[in-house]
Amino acid sequence: MMKIRLELGRTAEYPNGNENHAYEFVAPIDAEGRIDADAWKKERENCVVRHFQNGNLIKAGHLSRVGRSWRFDYDRRTHGDDEPFYKLDQHTMRPGLYVSIMEHDGIQRPFKITSVVPAGVNPTDHRP
Repeated sequence: MMKIRLELGRTAEYPNGNENHAYEFVAPIDAEGRIDADAWKKERENCVVRHFQNGNLIKAGHLSRVGRSWRFDYDRRTHGDDEPFYKLDQHTMRPGLYVSIMEHDGIQRPFKITSVVPAGVNPTDHRP
């Protein structure tokens, strides 16, 4: 199980990105650096996500899967609050690479993978 940190990439509003608009989530990663769907089935309760804005925790939930699509799910009773990834099943989880998330406001944004470390390890002490 690995903890992955995503920070907002370059956007019109943030041309240098924004490290305070971030997600941290836990997921099983295979040898190629992709999320391991079979291992996720066994570990889904441990695949948690925390969403930060302005450095503050604003919500927490789980990494979930619908078909081949991955998403952050904050309320399992509804899909209205889900934040889906764009083709996460095809992405490698390595620092420096990017993924896209459709956030709760309906806007798809780029997020830079800034760290991939064993779950339980905080790569920097000053971040949430």
